[in-house]
Amino acid sequence: MKPTTNPILEKNMHLRTKCLVYTRVMGYHRPVESFNIGKKGEHKQRTHFTEGKCC
Repeated sequence: MKPTTNPILEKNMHLRTKCLVYTRVMGYHRPVESFNIGKKGEHKQRTHFTEGKCC
């Protein structure tokens, strides 16, 4: 099964750059790409929340 590609992304592929994602681990920030395979899987399973308005 071949994944479908977005024509807009294909057209602008030369403009894209790699994005580094950092997360807070034990009180300091660390890039996710330096995690081992188990920690990367754990990071993908995390739930993110959006803080709502107060009153």
